[in-house]
Amino acid sequence: MSILGADAVDAAAPFGRLVVNAGDRVTPLARDRAAELGVEIVEAAPSSPRVPGAPSAVPAAPSAPRGSLPRVDLSARGALPSPPVPALFRRGAPYPGLRGRSTPAAPSAGSRTPPAAGGGRVARVTVVGAGNVGTHAAMRLAETDLVNEVVLVDVVEGLARGVALDLTHAAGLLGFASRIRGESSIAAAGRSDYTIITAGRPRQPGMSRTDLTATNAEIVGTLAEAVGRISPDGVIVVVTNPLDEMTELAWRRSGLPETHVIGMAGLLDSARFQALAALASDGRADAVSGIALGSHGDEMVFPSSQARIGSDTASARLGDRFAATVDRARNSGAEVVGLLGKGSAFITPGLAAARMVESMIRGDGALLSATVRPHGEYGIDGVYVGLPVRLARAGLAEIVTLPLEAAETVALREAAAKIRVRVSELPAAVMGG
Repeated sequence: MSILGADAVDAAAPFGRLVVNAGDRVTPLARDRAAELGVEIVEAAPSSPRVPGAPSAVPAAPSAPRGSLPRVDLSARGALPSPPVPALFRRGAPYPGLRGRSTPAAPSAGSRTPPAAGGGRVARVTVVGAGNVGTHAAMRLAETDLVNEVVLVDVVEGLARGVALDLTHAAGLLGFASRIRGESSIAAAGRSDYTIITAGRPRQPGMSRTDLTATNAEIVGTLAEAVGRISPDGVIVVVTNPLDEMTELAWRRSGLPETHVIGMAGLLDSARFQALAALASDGRADAVSGIALGSHGDEMVFPSSQARIGSDTASARLGDRFAATVDRARNSGAEVVGLLGKGSAFITPGLAAARMVESMIRGDGALLSATVRPHGEYGIDGVYVGLPVRLARAGLAEIVTLPLEAAETVALREAAAKIRVRVSELPAAVMGG
């Protein structure tokens, strides 16, 4: 018996059909993936001959071929691991002796497409900041099992090493082979494919994101310079607030191309809307779609034209609750800060940052919201702002043009203009100018 996960379905996608042998087990996540990609799962006839040593499942060509693609050897892609496989544990899916675990749903703004050529494991991802956000990002990255080594970096002596050891202890529970290491500097972490910067002072009750600008600018600027030296071909994902300004700062101080420095905010705000709209409609969050654009803060733009709950528009389903749901999503960070009393949100921000890196590693073509630097798209130029994008191995692959309503485009341009003003107020010495 073999256990077939989502990777087997991805490999079969070009053929439209996955043939499994009698007794093989297809995980719940793989079945969901097959439904998403339109891949038919077919059980081979018992009399079908099997060549000794051949893989237990091979995608057969459909009756109407989609192209002259070769047959796929799934065993060469590592799609047929010995059980258990992490993809099995979804929504409490049973497996003898192990507890189920959940797999996050696809991003709100679009569905995943088959991984692009070149997808696979990467050597190293560094997470700067071993606090709550960094810990959750590192854990999720290890859990994907797409990274040979995840390195946590923190200046507090022993913190990164302690968190790394604690996460290492979870390898058997979560089913990953990634190595996790803790260091006190970016130089010690070594050259990385991706670096997530979470370090900085968190918000406290009564503080706005902009109240953190001076303190966090010094931290992010120094870190970005170090990343640029150590990993000149890598990609930076910025999480530190105020997000829009810190992403611009990281780009300028790192010396990396614009497409290699990306801010995480829109994906977080989109996820918050998903969750809150699901609560308001008594439904599931993964049935809600929508995309948060603009600034991570007061100028967040949430286009109603792009928001849906199931087959309905979100505005029609929620009625007069739609605007209130958007406002709550916009202010959810402050709501969490107020409830915690100390510190800020960390679970969803950490998972969102990891999801962005995962999308780049997989090359999955997902439509996400990220803070990037446009050149004329949506009538905006030369300032980091939240826009709909597709990511690839080397960072930003495409800024996607969505059919926004005129008022939504105007609001997006106004958000960009306000971000530009705030960036211009940062001291030249801090910006590296």
